[in-house]
Amino acid sequence: MIDGKRRHPNVVNIDEIEMEADQTGTRFARRERRLGRAVGATGIGCRWYEVPPGRTAFPFHYHCANEEALYILDGEGTLRIGEHRVAVRPGDYVALPTGPDSAHQLLNTGAAPLRYLCLSTLSRVEVCGYPDSGKLAAMATPATGAPATLQVIFREESTVDYYDREDIE
Repeated sequence: MIDGKRRHPNVVNIDEIEMEADQTGTRFARRERRLGRAVGATGIGCRWYEVPPGRTAFPFHYHCANEEALYILDGEGTLRIGEHRVAVRPGDYVALPTGPDSAHQLLNTGAAPLRYLCLSTLSRVEVCGYPDSGKLAAMATPATGAPATLQVIFREESTVDYYDREDIE
């Protein structure tokens, strides 16, 4: 930034973006910077993540609407993708198409922080599946980049019939 002003609304340096952090229990932890949101991206999102050794950022999951891609910047990890486990290192690029076959989770298996970029399409309506815990999540946002205004998470076995509680007479 020059004199507290950005060079251009579509250009941002990672150091100009506020760091967010989240930790849940001893397994999940991450720090992130939302690059795409900072430049007003509407079709392709990008976040920078840092995961401490022995941790993962998210549960094993898949997307039904948004495709993702990862680019490993620093550190070492193991990518769980479908039924496979793949070692990843700096310079690796990973495509994560939609659907259960591309369910994924990235674990930091190294001794140093694992840093990577996550790029994704920005569908405003998304459904995610969590195969390990048997959950589904549905999310919707009113506009690209806005926080989710509707998020519902439920277990797969708690589903009801489409016409449940409807007057069908």
